[in-house]
Amino acid sequence: MASSFLSVSLLFISLYTADGYLEYALDRCVFNSSDLKDIEYIYSTYFNKIEDVRFSSSLGKYVGYTEPGLKYAENWNNDPSVLAQRRAQKETYCKYNVDIRYQNALTKSAEPYVRLSSTASPGGKHSAMLVCSVYDFYPKQIRVSWTRDGQEVTSDVTSTDELADGDWYYQIHSHLEYTPRSGEKISCMVEHASLREPLITDWDPSMPESERNKLAIGASGLILGLVLSLAGFIYYKRKARGRILVPSS
Repeated sequence: MASSFLSVSLLFISLYTADGYLEYALDRCVFNSSDLKDIEYIYSTYFNKIEDVRFSSSLGKYVGYTEPGLKYAENWNNDPSVLAQRRAQKETYCKYNVDIRYQNALTKSAEPYVRLSSTASPGGKHSAMLVCSVYDFYPKQIRVSWTRDGQEVTSDVTSTDELADGDWYYQIHSHLEYTPRSGEKISCMVEHASLREPLITDWDPSMPESERNKLAIGASGLILGLVLSLAGFIYYKRKARGRILVPSS
C-alpha cells in the first residue's frame, strides 16, 4: 500500500515538471484564544489550485475531495504513525506559534481617538442625541461613559459592541439621548489600557457641527470675494493712470 502511494506521488511530480502544474501543501492554525481547546490545526494539499485532501484536528483524520485525494486519505488514515504525527501538530506547531503571537500582541496597545457629534433624536422623551465615536484602539477592552456637569450619566445611554476593523484595531460608538439645558457641560470619557488617565472630550453646544461647517464655508467665500474685488479695483486704477486724455475738437 505504501508503494502504490509513492507511485502516485511520483506521477504528480512528473506532471508538475512536464506541464507546469503546481502541487503544494498548506498548514493552518485557526484559533480564538491561546488555549489548546480553542485551536484547530488544518493541513491541506493542493494540485493546480484544487484541494485534494485535508486533515483537521477536530476530525482527527484525512478527508479526500478529489479522486487522487480519496486515495491519499485512505492510505494516510490506515497508517497510525502518519495520523499520530499529524495529530501532534496541533500542539507542537499551532500552540507554539499561537503563544508567540498572542504574547507579542498583548504587549502592545494603540491609543484611541474620539469624535463627538450630534444627530437627530429617534424620538421619545428627549429632543437631542450625542454620539461619541472612538476609533483605532487596541486591545479590545474599553470603557466609554458620559458625564453631565461632572456626574456620570447612567440612563438613556446606548452603545455598540467593540467593532473589529479587521486590522487588529477596534471602534465603538456610544449614544446619549438628552434634553439640552443652558450652561451645562457634557463630556465623553474613554478609559483604555493605552491611556495613563481617562481621555475626556467635552461637547461644545454653541453650534451644531453642520452649522459650523456652513459658517466656515460662507466666511471663506466672503473673504475670497473681497480679495478678488480689491484686486480688480487696483487693476482698474492702474489702467486709468496710464491713459492719455485727448481733448475733443
